[in-house]
Amino acid sequence: MYHRFGIPVFIIAMMMSASALAQNYDFDDDLSDRDELKITALEALMSAPPERALPAVRKVLEGDNSDEVKESAMFILSQIESDEAQALLLDMARNSEGELREEAITMIGISGDDDALEELRTIYASGDEDTREAVLEAYLIAYEPERVYEIAVAATDVEEFEMAVETLAAMGATEELRMLKDSGGNAEALVEAYAIAGDFETLREMALDTSDEDTQIEAIGALGIIGNAEANDTLMQMYRGTNDWDVKEAALEGMMISGHDEGVLALYRETDDLEEKQELLEFLTYMGSDQLWDLVDEALENRR
Repeated sequence: MYHRFGIPVFIIAMMMSASALAQNYDFDDDLSDRDELKITALEALMSAPPERALPAVRKVLEGDNSDEVKESAMFILSQIESDEAQALLLDMARNSEGELREEAITMIGISGDDDALEELRTIYASGDEDTREAVLEAYLIAYEPERVYEIAVAATDVEEFEMAVETLAAMGATEELRMLKDSGGNAEALVEAYAIAGDFETLREMALDTSDEDTQIEAIGALGIIGNAEANDTLMQMYRGTNDWDVKEAALEGMMISGHDEGVLALYRETDDLEEKQELLEFLTYMGSDQLWDLVDEALENRR
């Protein structure tokens, strides 16, 4: 199984596991010697067959153990491909509280078990904000854009929609994000998501659309996050093609974000309007252009 960007899911799981284990070792100052021993014993179960590991892990989860020990046990479950392991994780996700619940949800994401991931929808629907964030993170880990898209479509408030859209952006899920374009959801959140996902075509379309000025301005500026030659050319086109200073300023801000000082310099050279030159020179100052001092000398000496 592969992640959206060609990274094998098991590698992502290993990266997450390294982080989880590192967190456990970060607790060394607070953990008792007994807990440290238990965590080491649990790590040893990584090489044990499921029929040997599962009873031990179940006993740890049902016993009077610290959260850190139980978190280590849940990671072991995420690495075991069995219905019993997923049932134990789901039980922790449903019936635990706080960080333990969130950790169980994360481990379901690492496991990538389809049935367990589907069950997270029910946990999401009845959960608080932290639980919902944990479910979205689990879908991000497992690369489940379709499920996140469904959450975005069914969102009942702006914050819920934004969280789902941000998750899709982190996934690079441009197809699902494009399907949300005309959904009536928060346009600003979508613009940011298209930028993060690198969707130049959708942002360019929104930047050229004059039907909603606020969204257009946001989209123009966001092109700077894309920062490639096509985006910079579009920003130059937007600046030159309007007399609306709000649009011009958004295009300049986009070029500043992308570091396209050559474009701003070209605009400075081609205008004879002194007020416009002043504005452009200010942007070139912010950008630290290599040509800045030459322009300063020219301005002070009344040269073009």
